[in-house]
Amino acid sequence: MAGQDREPGIERFPSGIPGLDEILRGGLLVGAAYIVNGVPGAGKTILANQICFNHVAGGGRAVYLTLLAELHTRMLQHLRPMSFFDEQAIPDRLTYLGAFKVLEEEGLGGLLDLLQREMRGAGATLMILDGLVAAEEAAPSPREFKKFVHELQIHAAANGCTVLLLTTGGIGQISPEHTMVDGIIELDDELFGVRTARSLQVRKFRGSGFLRGRHAFRITSDGLVVHPRIEAIFAMPSRRDRPPVARVSTGTEGLDRMLGGGLIAGTTTIVMGPTGIGKTTLGFHFLSGATAEEPGLFFGFYETPERLRLSAREKGIDLEGLEARGAVEIVWQPQGEHALDELGHRLLDAVLRRGAHRLFLDGVGGLLESAIHPDRISRYISVLANEIRALGVTSILTMETREIVAPTVQVPINGISSLSEGLIVLRYTELDAALLRTASVLKIRDSDFDPRLHVYEITGKGLHILGPYRERYEEILSGSAHRRPEPPAAANPGEE
Repeated sequence: MAGQDREPGIERFPSGIPGLDEILRGGLLVGAAYIVNGVPGAGKTILANQICFNHVAGGGRAVYLTLLAELHTRMLQHLRPMSFFDEQAIPDRLTYLGAFKVLEEEGLGGLLDLLQREMRGAGATLMILDGLVAAEEAAPSPREFKKFVHELQIHAAANGCTVLLLTTGGIGQISPEHTMVDGIIELDDELFGVRTARSLQVRKFRGSGFLRGRHAFRITSDGLVVHPRIEAIFAMPSRRDRPPVARVSTGTEGLDRMLGGGLIAGTTTIVMGPTGIGKTTLGFHFLSGATAEEPGLFFGFYETPERLRLSAREKGIDLEGLEARGAVEIVWQPQGEHALDELGHRLLDAVLRRGAHRLFLDGVGGLLESAIHPDRISRYISVLANEIRALGVTSILTMETREIVAPTVQVPINGISSLSEGLIVLRYTELDAALLRTASVLKIRDSDFDPRLHVYEITGKGLHILGPYRERYEEILSGSAHRRPEPPAAANPGEE
């Protein structure tokens, strides 16, 4: 887990849910009691059952008790399509019991006795009580309900049984029992415009640190998959940064000369420009230098792998051959309702899985469009770039500017200077009733570079830098360049 080691001396109870144990720094605590709170449909029942099946698969025993909650037959019917579901575990290792009748007839005392018997008699190391709100409503007073929760905690600790209490309530509201349990986990499902987003927040976790704030999650055929917030889990990169000592070719000789010998290894460079200017073509050149020993990764949003292969072929680059040799992998993210942190983890997982040395992310706009809270995008990309850099990857990120031909360049996000070591701007310039492509290097941290404007072309052989402007032009950056008039020749001395 990046930047967060498991805390020593604490016996953990892993949930087995991807991402959740990273947030909890290794899992729940053995013998502790936790409230799982959330709006209806947020995923509490799936979370609890997923933890149960993961636990019994590892050799533990679990009891799932319901009060006024979903019928067991209906619950199991809904769970059967999930990959974690194991019919063979029921009832020997995982037992489902209805406890509402006991609560109705014997009150909280009878319910507590039932829970204690199951902990001892079944040897349960995990217990779920689904429908805590029914127990609260049956309590003769708030004091008696708090006493019930307190005594349940005592039995859980004495028997080494971790307990999850599922309840439905307002997110962020404080109830008396919240002050007593060892931890509170909240699940939410919010509407943002026309899309919904699920999130998980640990509001309290005694005895251990945890990743604070809200973290996105999805419910899939594998159950819950939690995506810890990138800014939280990689607040410190997973590895120490190593000063770069080498250069990495962009695959374009002229651009390498402009950069002072190529990109600095292990750094991030942003390439900005309007649509059609050649950003993706530059990415093809960059990845053409990848090998099976030092592979490259194309992480994109807009073009399918089939279209990318065709586009590269038309520019003389054998992307299919690079893939066949194991030198390059294309990871395509079709535009949809992705969670921002889901994309970040998918990117980093692909980099680690491939052992990538080169990364081309085409483009940052795909991340922007996935952000529910756009104000976090600058910090998100900065932290993501820090982690990619720590992994020793040389990366190029593309950003599309709004204007095709204009005197100004609108930067899509704030704080761009902190996001990368290099910045290359590609632009169109109108000259003699034609559009010329121009490239300029605005920044290469800790290195000299050629600051002049260079003209380039894209042909069937790819992107080629033709060289800097050699004639006298002015207003090039306005997008409408024109030749500067020649100065008048100096008069000869003595000439009238």
